[in-house]
Amino acid sequence: MIKKFLILILFTTTFGFAQYGYRDGNRIGISAGLSQTSLFTSNFNATHELGFAGGLSVRGNYYNDWSMIYGMQFFANNFSLESTFDQKIKYSIQGVKVRLLLSYNVVEDHVSLDFGPVLQINGKLGVATSDEDKVIKGTLLKADQIVDISTFSGNFYLGCSAGIRTVRAIIFYEYGFTNILNKLNKDNTLQALNNGDNFKGNLGVINAQVIFNL
Repeated sequence: MIKKFLILILFTTTFGFAQYGYRDGNRIGISAGLSQTSLFTSNFNATHELGFAGGLSVRGNYYNDWSMIYGMQFFANNFSLESTFDQKIKYSIQGVKVRLLLSYNVVEDHVSLDFGPVLQINGKLGVATSDEDKVIKGTLLKADQIVDISTFSGNFYLGCSAGIRTVRAIIFYEYGFTNILNKLNKDNTLQALNNGDNFKGNLGVINAQVIFNL
């Protein structure tokens, strides 16, 4: 599935920009901003936390009022889980996202609506050394036993941007439609400590960024 996704991104991007790359309006953007990440799961009591992300994108005219955006972003997001003593265990997740979006130009060079798939490549969850031995509420799991999450996950992106040709504000939401905790299900010991339940979690991230178009 991941290989097919990568092939689709590479083929569509190459074909799209080859066909329309000569038209006026193509530009490179540099963006950065804040994020708020939530983990949607029935396994744990999770709360959202702030993080940040930034990266590069290429926007090219595609057809009439439609554009295509190919981008890559590096992110450092955070969320918290509740421990047995009602304390927060803060987790960080870092990685890179590759996205291929369609963009509808509501007002040319000023307002657009963007949507499309995102491939997310994750590192292991980070947790403070002082929190590693804390027990996650409702389970027998220690905080550092769930850090080895799935390396690849898929998101759907929906957002809008507004501003002028060179500078825009962007707000967008990404929902992870794949189970980012699925790798943990391969360890029967961890499942036993999780009350015998399967691990299931989906990320939801809202971002507010500023993009500078070159």
